[in-house]
Amino acid sequence: MSTLPPPKVKQFPDDSPEKKVYNIVESFKENLPRMNDRNRLAFSLFKYLKGEGDEPLIAIKTNKLKLIGISEDQLAKKIEEELKKIK
Repeated sequence: MSTLPPPKVKQFPDDSPEKKVYNIVESFKENLPRMNDRNRLAFSLFKYLKGEGDEPLIAIKTNKLKLIGISEDQLAKKIEEELKKIK
């Protein structure tokens, strides 16, 4: 029995909204040490950007993120400022 290689990951183009949102969240990796937390938050924020999800503060609270050195309110405020640049 052999193990198959993992599926290839298709990256988003650099100018796509998805990539921009994921880059915003990735810029807070010192405050969000868990990669899975960053991915969940980025997905929630992308849905918000499309008009389907909750605002950043609610997304941060509902995703139950492990934060280091920053409060939920401070993180939400910084993320909102960055998201305004995308819109």
